[in-house]
Amino acid sequence: MKQPFADLLISGRKTIELRSWNTRFRGEFLVHASHNPDRKACIAAGIDTGRLVNGAIIGRAFLYDVKEYKSREEFLADRDLHLAVDYTNPRYGFMVKSPVRLDRPIPAKGKLNFFEVDV
Repeated sequence: MKQPFADLLISGRKTIELRSWNTRFRGEFLVHASHNPDRKACIAAGIDTGRLVNGAIIGRAFLYDVKEYKSREEFLADRDLHLAVDYTNPRYGFMVKSPVRLDRPIPAKGKLNFFEVDV
């Protein structure tokens, strides 16, 4: 995930992660903060990019369901949960709970989608 979204998810402020693809995966997963932050999103959220960890696994969370957004209205109704402003149909919301921040980030190279890591 790009920062600041990875940090917002791990802090519990973001409980829906938006994706253009669906998944059948359910369960605990590690949260990886990509090497390159989304600077526009950081500015919009009032977050200093200098305080964010990048290029590392920063925590874990539990994916318990996936919501399909079929309309702009549905998407906007969950704005406080996903913290995004751009709507592109179709879009899926990965619903997460129980985030835990690691005491120390684990440097790791990211990949697209869910991926396996040795920690």
